[in-house]
Amino acid sequence: MKISKQSRRDGKQLFRCCLDQGVLDGNRVREAVSKVAAAKPRGYIAILTHFQRLVKLEVDRRTAKVESPVPLSADSRSDVERKLSALYGQGLDISFAQNPALIGGLRIKVGSDVYDGSVQSRLAALQESF
Repeated sequence: MKISKQSRRDGKQLFRCCLDQGVLDGNRVREAVSKVAAAKPRGYIAILTHFQRLVKLEVDRRTAKVESPVPLSADSRSDVERKLSALYGQGLDISFAQNPALIGGLRIKVGSDVYDGSVQSRLAALQESF
């Protein structure tokens, strides 16, 4: 579905209204969606579609997944959390997972950014070079 410029502007304005000090507020999002759905302005489906896209991108941007081959110690976790918070700002939702296939190192994914320092990726790169 093609979204008009006005619907994009309205969706973006709606998104900005849901930010609280640069962080997306879930209660404001729910309230905004219910008000737009109840009022049904012209092109409201396009507005909500664009708004949904912006919210999804923001949630992905504020979510980090850290994978390691073994469980990380509390010191290592706090160090990773501190460095990610310094790089991406406060309010980052960080989850830790265990992936034995990595062999060693870490793989960190924040939104579309991927930092892969695992032995598995280095072995794959070495294999491709032959």
